[in-house]
Amino acid sequence: MSEDLHRATYSTPPRALLETLTQRVRHWASEAVLQPLMEPVLHPSQWRIRAIGASTLFGHPLFFLAWAVWLPQPYESLPLRMLMAVLGLSVLVPGVTATPPTRMAAVTFSVVFWITLPWFFSYMYFCNGGNPVWLASMGAMLLIYYHLTDWRLATVGAATGVLTGWLAYEAFGPARPPIDAVQAATNAVVLGFCWYTSIVLGLSSSNLRREQLNYTLGTMGIMAHELRTPLATMQLIAEAVRNEAPQHGGESGERLQQLGQRLNNLVRNMNHQIDMQITNARLTRLAGATERIWAAELVQSAIGDFPYRNSRERQAVTVRVYKDFQFLGSRQMFSQVIDNLTKNALRSLAAASSSPMPGDLLVEIGASGQRGRIVFTDNGVGMDADLRKRIFQPFFSTDRGTGHGLGLAFCQRVVQAARGSIRVKSAPHEGAVFTIELPVA
Repeated sequence: MSEDLHRATYSTPPRALLETLTQRVRHWASEAVLQPLMEPVLHPSQWRIRAIGASTLFGHPLFFLAWAVWLPQPYESLPLRMLMAVLGLSVLVPGVTATPPTRMAAVTFSVVFWITLPWFFSYMYFCNGGNPVWLASMGAMLLIYYHLTDWRLATVGAATGVLTGWLAYEAFGPARPPIDAVQAATNAVVLGFCWYTSIVLGLSSSNLRREQLNYTLGTMGIMAHELRTPLATMQLIAEAVRNEAPQHGGESGERLQQLGQRLNNLVRNMNHQIDMQITNARLTRLAGATERIWAAELVQSAIGDFPYRNSRERQAVTVRVYKDFQFLGSRQMFSQVIDNLTKNALRSLAAASSSPMPGDLLVEIGASGQRGRIVFTDNGVGMDADLRKRIFQPFFSTDRGTGHGLGLAFCQRVVQAARGSIRVKSAPHEGAVFTIELPVA
């Protein structure tokens, strides 16, 4: 009996250990690599893009002078250097450095630095026979390239850059003796170490960003729980006041009823704000939901449930449905989008007038062909051209008191995740028009 037990105890761990190890590897691959490890940066900094573009524009001519005049290297090419400089200049054009960045700008950024970094450095490395200068340059290039973009794109870009650089050398490069085996092995060890270090640093920084985000979300969850406890007590007090009101007839009873209702609305509004802040904090963690959503029902539900501060605000909102349509997305996220746009419009109306009138905020739903639209038109204070360029930028807010600057950035991310677009048309003192355009499901 004891021997059987002994065998059972010591014969199963290897398999269990292997299964545990396999599960951990799968979990790591899923959680640390395939999912949110390399969540995109909130937005590419204009300064960062311009600094990199300027470095490319001026750096290549300077290095040509260094390697062609001061410390001559074989096969240095002025035309190729100038081409790289022109590509750096292309990153400096307003369309690429605009905020918010367009998808085309992101593609341009990626292609330009794929050419100017892994492809160009690999081509010159092979042309110059892998000499010490270009061996060091290749190592520096790998570190720079992995710093510029996420490690997965950098890995694919570096591999394809080296391959296409070698193919370009074979097709167009100078005729020279091949790299000998000893030098090739030595260089491979050095470059392999640089590549490995770049990947590890990329993984490390990605994990750090993810842990910081998880910590922030965890802290917000704790704060939300702590805030909801006194809010629940306040709601109970509000209900008690409203239940007490009928026992006090006349003006005092009516006054108690109003106070109870105002307190109830305040609690509802605070809970709504907590939900919105937590959802906005998930700016970089949006799930790709594929629910079928009717636009009119979504808007009408969100508008009806919005915690208005008073009846005048509610009366100021008008919803018109010209043609309903379905689209794919996350209903919860799009409800927050409608809430954000409604809140911003009502705030703009409050800044423009102390008493909003019916129709001051018009929400229209329509569709044409394969595109559907949800349009918010308000008669608020409007905005100038500089403000229009910045409103979708994360952490930019015109409300210095309570604004977190994530609302419209969140809206843009949600709409783009549904393969749609959001744009604004406005002028000072002429209100604003926010247009959401979505593909019809």
